[in-house]
Formats: sequence, structure tokens, C-alpha cells
Amino acid sequence: MEVLLQNFTHVPVDETFSGVYSVTSLGASIHQSFGYANRSEQIQHDVTTRFGIASGCKLFTAIAICQLVEQGRLSFSTSLESFQTLDLPYISSQVTVHQLLTHTSGIPDYFDESVSDDFEALWRNVPMYRLRQLRDFLPFFQQKAMRDEPGSRFSYNNAGYILLGLIVEEVTGQSFTDYVEQSIFQPAGMSDSGYFSLDALPANTALGYIDHKDGTWRTNQYAIPIKGGADGGAFVTVQDMTRFWQALLSHQLLDASSTARLLTPHVTVNDRGGSYGYGLWIQHHATGDIFKYHVMGYDPGVSFHSGYYPETDIISVVCANQSDGAFDVMKQIETQIGEKFE
Repeated sequence: MEVLLQNFTHVPVDETFSGVYSVTSLGASIHQSFGYANRSEQIQHDVTTRFGIASGCKLFTAIAICQLVEQGRLSFSTSLESFQTLDLPYISSQVTVHQLLTHTSGIPDYFDESVSDDFEALWRNVPMYRLRQLRDFLPFFQQKAMRDEPGSRFSYNNAGYILLGLIVEEVTGQSFTDYVEQSIFQPAGMSDSGYFSLDALPANTALGYIDHKDGTWRTNQYAIPIKGGADGGAFVTVQDMTRFWQALLSHQLLDASSTARLLTPHVTVNDRGGSYGYGLWIQHHATGDIFKYHVMGYDPGVSFHSGYYPETDIISVVCANQSDGAFDVMKQIETQIGEKFE
């Protein structure tokens, strides 16, 4: 372990990287910070900095659903026709919870990442500051036709996770964010994490930055929804994200059976060993063995990647307050994992 930590103190990081990474194994952890949480005030990042993680928190949504299934309040085969508060006239009522979790529902998306990468374009007609609740997203997709037959293929879908969050709200009577903070963050010891509004960020929270080719920059305050929800937008620290993985894998959030189902490769997503479980990606070796479970999130001003490597019991977290960079740092970390352990 000492050799591993010594190696990781020298992970090469691009000089433009702004964020924090952490690597944890066998109870020991190392981390490094780069750049500023607030560029104007030159407030540097440290291990306590909170970062937005965009779609990285879809896993929290999946766990919320699994908890309700454990409690007998829901099943993975439950279809949309069971939920009376959802107004979805053109979406098949036969879409199931399992299909929403695995991006195989075939429903229309409010932002199709396979068609466009201009997330900011969504707010040209509907100001981002109006999107404070999950229901505020429904007008973006509820009048659209189905894209595929339910269950026919994998197609990454943000709207599906909005519906899962609305299901959590209908079943529990709580707001989605309150439920996750109480039933996932608190049991996992994630005391610094939450779903914070961009116009009321707490202390030690990194502002997200969008960099332009001419060297100028701006914050992402007008580029993403003002408050995150079931498809993305929570804030975490690298320490809290590590605690999250530890709580999940030690069955503090779900029992052993539910955890195993969450981590099951339910659908193949590419021919390079990639599959999807419930709310997380799974990467396989050529042998078929699982190399890592991971989550990632990319928005304007946000770059995030975190993984668990079951063969070595390593947890890695990379948080950045810029639109890219986390992936490259993660690859450097994985290069060392590969050199040392594969």
C-alpha cells in the first residue's frame, strides 16, 4: 500500500486542470488539489471543496428506487400506468421501472446527448432559473412521441431519470432531493453533500467555469438548471463520494440482494466491454471479469468521474469545476492501477 500511495502522489495532471482527485484503498487515502474554487478571489481547492457532479448522481436515484423496492412499496416491473400524478399522454404506459433505470425505456428525452452537446441551448426559451423541481422538466418531453419500443435497446436518457425521481416523490410524499439527502447521504456519512441551488451555494463550494478559446471565462450559473435533481446536479466532496462507495459496498444503503441487482450488468452498451447496471456504468476485461463500476458527469463547467475497482478494492474520485479534465486524470490513475495490479 505504501508503494501504491507513493506512485499516486506523482499522477501527472495537466497544468490547466482545476479540481481534486482522491484514491482510497485498504483504509488509506491520498488526494491532491489543483486550481481555484473561486477564480476571482483566488480561493484554492482543497479536500473539503464541494463540486457539482452532473449525471454522476444518477446512481443516487437508482439506489432510492431500490430502497423503495426493498420496502415493498414498488417493484422493478411496475409500469408507468401505476402512477397517477404523471401526465404523459404520448409515452407508453407500459414502460417499467427497470427500463427507466437501464435507459431502455424508449421514451423521448429532454436533452438527447446523441444529437447535440449544446446543453445551454435548452435555456434559450425556458430560463434555467425556473427549473427548481422535477415537474418543471416535464414540458420538455411529455408531448413528444416515443423513440423506441420499450425494452428494445439501450439509449442514454435523462428524462427517464426525471420520471424515476417523480416516482420517488409519489411513493414517499417527499421531495426527491429531501429523500436522497435523508435516506442516502445521511446514512452514508455524506455530511457535506446536497442538492444546492446555484443562487444560494453554501461555503466551500466550487463555482463551475466555462473556458473560451480566447482565454476568457465565465461561470456556469446560467448554463445549467438552477437546482439539481434525479438526473443530475448534486454537489459532493471527494471524501463524501468515497464514503458513499464504502456505504454502498458494505450494505449500509441496500441489503446484499439489492446491491447485487444494482451492480448487475443489465444491458450491453458497446462492443468494448461496456455495460450498464442500475444508475452506473460497468467496464469488463476482455476475459469478462469486471474491471470497474463507475459513474461520470459532464455539464458546462462540470467534469466528474468516480469508480470502484473490485479486484483491488480501490475507490477513485475526480471532481473538477471545468467542462473537461476529469476523464484524463482518471485515465492516469487507471494507468497506474493497471501497471501495478493487472
